[in-house]
Amino acid sequence: MTLAARLSAHKTFSHGVHPPDHKAQTAGLPIRRLPFPDEMIIPLVQHTGAPAKPIVREGQEVVRGEPIAEPGGFVSVPMHAPATGVIRRIDLARDARGGMSPAIFIKLYPGASQEVLYGEPHDVDTMSRDDIIRAVQATGVVGLGGAAFPTHVKLALPEGKSVDTVIVNGCECEPYLTTDHRVMLEQPDLIFKGLHILMRALGAEQGIVGVEANKLDAVEVLRKHIPAGAPMCVEVCQTKYPQGAEKMLIKALIGREVPSGGLPVDCGAAVFNVATLAQLGELLPRGQGLIERVVTITGPGVGKPGNFMIPLGTPLRYALDYCAFKGDAVSQIVLGGPMMGTTVPSPDIPITKGITGVLAMTRDSLERLEDAHVYPCIRCGSCVDACPMHLNPSQLGLLARKGSYERMADQFHLLDCFECGCCSYTCPSGIPLVQYFRVAKGMVRQRRAAAQQKA
Repeated sequence: MTLAARLSAHKTFSHGVHPPDHKAQTAGLPIRRLPFPDEMIIPLVQHTGAPAKPIVREGQEVVRGEPIAEPGGFVSVPMHAPATGVIRRIDLARDARGGMSPAIFIKLYPGASQEVLYGEPHDVDTMSRDDIIRAVQATGVVGLGGAAFPTHVKLALPEGKSVDTVIVNGCECEPYLTTDHRVMLEQPDLIFKGLHILMRALGAEQGIVGVEANKLDAVEVLRKHIPAGAPMCVEVCQTKYPQGAEKMLIKALIGREVPSGGLPVDCGAAVFNVATLAQLGELLPRGQGLIERVVTITGPGVGKPGNFMIPLGTPLRYALDYCAFKGDAVSQIVLGGPMMGTTVPSPDIPITKGITGVLAMTRDSLERLEDAHVYPCIRCGSCVDACPMHLNPSQLGLLARKGSYERMADQFHLLDCFECGCCSYTCPSGIPLVQYFRVAKGMVRQRRAAAQQKA
C-alpha cells in the first residue's frame, strides 16, 4: 500500500494544518514523579465555573487527599490537599492570567510519607447515573486536555438529549505535548475503567478511542487492553492539527457534525480526554480526589525535558528548575501547546488541573516570530483552506479591523471559531487573526449579555 493510500485509510476531517510536531524530545520518556516542594499553592479556580469554597482554616493540619474546598455550585468542583502539611494561609495568589485569585497555601511536613489517607470506595456497577455524577463531582476531576470543564457537568444530559457514543480523545495533536501519549502507554487499564464509568453514566452503547497515526505504539497497547466483550474500540486518525478538537474528532470517527452553535450531545456524542478517563478510572472506585496530573515540560528553554506526575499546586518555577530551566535565556513560557496555549508573564504561579504542558522557549527559538511584521491581507485564501470549521477567516479579519463584531457573528459564524490557530499559522502576511477573533467574540458576548440584562 502506498503512503497516500495508508493516509487515506486513517479517519480524519477536511482542512487543518500540519505543523512540525516536535515530540521526539519527550515521547520516549516515561512518566516520572516530581519531588514535592516545601510549599504548595492551590487556587480555588482551576476549572470553568464557580470558584470552590474553602472548608479549612489557617493553622489546620491536613493530610494528602483530604478535601480542603467544596464546590461553589453545580458547575464547580472541590479541591483536595495535594500533600500532608498545615494550612499556612488563605489569601490571593498570582494566576496564569497575570492577576490575583483566591488560593490555599499549604506548608508541607518534610517527614510525612505523603500517602493518600482519604477515600470511600465505590462499586461502580451498582451505582445509579445520579450516584455516578455526584461521585465524579466529588473527585474534582475536570477536562484534563486543557479545557478544565467539570466532567460531571458533561454527564448531566439536558432533558430530551441522549448519548449513544462516548469518544475518547487520544490524538494529542498539539506540537511538543506528549502527556496523553505516555498516559495511553502506561495507564491503558485505567483509561478503559474510566470509559466504562462514563458509558454507564451516559447510557452510551459504544466507546471509541481515537489516536493519531504518529502514536501507533499507543494504539497497539490500547487494543491489547480492551476489556473482553466490551463495546469499545480504538481507531487510528490521520496525523493532522486540530484532529483532537471535539468537533473534528466526532466528524472523523462517527461521521456526524455538531450543529452550528451546538454541542456534541446534539449529535448523540460526548468527548473526553484520555487523561481525564485515566484519572476517573483510578480515583472514582477509590472515592478519592484529584491531587496530581501528568504534565509535559519541554522546549529549548529546559535542559532536562520530560513527562512528570506533578502534585497540583506545585510552583511552576520549582518544576522548571527541576528540569534545568535556562532562566534569562527564556523569552516565553507557554502553558499548553504552541497553537492554542497561553503565555504567562511569570513562572511564579502554581500547576493547576488544566495545565497539560509547559513549553519554555528561548529568544533564539522565537527570533523569527518576534521579528515578523504584519502585512495587509493579500486574499490568497490560505486561511480559508486551513480552517477546520470552514469559516472565512480573511473576511472575519477585515470585519474585525472595522469593529463590525455583530456582523461577524450573525453573517460569518464567528462564534463557531474555537481559536485553533490554523488561520494565523498559514497566513503569509502574519496577521494575528486568532487574537482579532478572541477580542471580537468577547465584545459580542459582552454586548449580548448587556442586552439581556436590559430586556
